[in-house]
Amino acid sequence: MAESLPESIRDEAMLDEVMSRPSVGLVESIARGSGDLLVLGAGGKMGPTVARMARRAFEAAGRDGRVIAVSRFSDPAARAGLEAAGVATISGDLLEPAFLRELPDAPEVVFMAGRKFGSTGAEHLTWAMNAHLPGLVARRFREAQCVVFSTAAVYPFVPTDSAGADEDLEPEPIGEYAQSCLARERMFEYAAHTWGTPSALIRLSYALDLRYGVLHDVGASLRDGQPVNVGMSTASVIWQGDACDLILRTLEHSAAPPLTLNVSGLEAIRIREVGGELGRLLGVEPEFEGTESDSALFVDCGRMAELVGEPMTPLGTVLGWTADWLRAGGRTLDKPTHFEVRDGKF
Repeated sequence: MAESLPESIRDEAMLDEVMSRPSVGLVESIARGSGDLLVLGAGGKMGPTVARMARRAFEAAGRDGRVIAVSRFSDPAARAGLEAAGVATISGDLLEPAFLRELPDAPEVVFMAGRKFGSTGAEHLTWAMNAHLPGLVARRFREAQCVVFSTAAVYPFVPTDSAGADEDLEPEPIGEYAQSCLARERMFEYAAHTWGTPSALIRLSYALDLRYGVLHDVGASLRDGQPVNVGMSTASVIWQGDACDLILRTLEHSAAPPLTLNVSGLEAIRIREVGGELGRLLGVEPEFEGTESDSALFVDCGRMAELVGEPMTPLGTVLGWTADWLRAGGRTLDKPTHFEVRDGKF
């Protein structure tokens, strides 16, 4: 938990180890809980990190109980990696009522299942995953403390000279993806009002892995000689390990009505500035396109800092890791963030 950060990350095994290190604060938080932790939708981009980190925190805290990862696990290697890390796994389709009923009960649930990319043209599936499924899960686990992954995309654009959207700002989701994510939140609000289900709704903005994320997208464009679009001039980003750590700490703060919490970096980034720095690190002259708007989608994370803590990994460190990863030809997940999108169509 107190390991120093490496200067560079050599491979995926090292990346997964560094990202899943639990902080002392998380270990202390996990120690105050008891029983199993169920991670639903654990096969996505962040799910494996959440499950691994939770397992390591359980072990460091001496907490009895299993961390159980649930997913369709279309990639067998992902499932094998979790099991090797001591995480129990269950494979199945959460949209199947019989499968959902047969899942084990758990006092704590992290709900991560959802759909974003490919939403345009398959809106029915996006709504099924982001609105219908949360209703089913909220009912099935209405006795549990639930942490629910949502998105900052439920907010409207705010002026770039502001502190960002805070949790008191009324949602104005742009496009069907963001609208369906607000529906996800409303299903857990319904559970809180109907059954007293305690939950925390996490409005996450752009986690950074070296295989995907805003910095990866910007750096890959520069490396490949492509211009970077600066139309969405400002964004909130956070190292994925820090995001998972802070989000897991919200389990003990779940409440009815739900806690709503922005999770990201404390200071927004300017795309042109990080493009310039990545260009310097990669040894290329950055090119930009588009006109920087005076509004953007980014968030104020002051409530997060007060309640669960601040991100621990400096942005400069992640920029260096990203440049090294791209220069070495590290694997990409081929899942661009589309951070530049302003019409809500993904």
